[in-house]
Amino acid sequence: MKNVIIAISLLITSCLFQGECFGQQSKKAKFKVLVLYENGGHHLPFTLAAKPWLNKLAIDSSFTIDYIENTKTINETLLKQYKVFIQLDYPPYTWSDESMKAFQKYMNDGKGGWVGLHHATLLGEFDGYPMWKWFSDFMGGIKFVDYIPKFATAKVNIEDKKHAVTKGIPSNFMVKNEEWYTYNKSPRENVHVLASVDESTYEPDAKVKMGDHPVVWTNDHFASRNIYIFMGHSPDLFDNEVYTTLLRNSIFWAASKR
Repeated sequence: MKNVIIAISLLITSCLFQGECFGQQSKKAKFKVLVLYENGGHHLPFTLAAKPWLNKLAIDSSFTIDYIENTKTINETLLKQYKVFIQLDYPPYTWSDESMKAFQKYMNDGKGGWVGLHHATLLGEFDGYPMWKWFSDFMGGIKFVDYIPKFATAKVNIEDKKHAVTKGIPSNFMVKNEEWYTYNKSPRENVHVLASVDESTYEPDAKVKMGDHPVVWTNDHFASRNIYIFMGHSPDLFDNEVYTTLLRNSIFWAASKR
């Protein structure tokens, strides 16, 4: 009898420790997310606002996040662990040959999704690095030309209201104090545009304009789901419910299969 009581006590203790008593089980992570972020420079405030928001989303939605602040560890073995790769304000240069090839394979194989923000389209020759031609093609064949250094508030118009990424988003919304990059051409002919900025609404007005100006798009030519969101400079974006809805939708869409 004594042995039976001891055995039951041990079972209950183990059950409580693992959170599996009385039919309740501990939540299992649905998927893993890798976030590449900048840990310095003028995009640091955005990073510092993004991380707690992402961490809360992960807890609330039962997925896990790992963070890296450079591309040194990016290889095929690393990326295959993750369902979503978020390029959080990190440029497409300083990557090694191995990290570039691993990312290209990740996008071509359809094993995971990608969400890129803002700085991910800083395409050109910077800091002695040549332009990553593959990444330019991935982003619709564009090259960075200019930006609004003193920032401007503007209206973003949703073009595809039926896409999962734009679910719950109004037909247009305002974005405050953004840099608004311009490129050598619109990526529209090579990508699926979900939203564009109305340059006539710039406040204050700016001469840095490109006409047709997509700011949210996906490239359907890849097996992996991918979404680029230009807006991603000001930490105030995380006080914008429309923006956070857009980012949340993008992460979950990228995590799902085609």
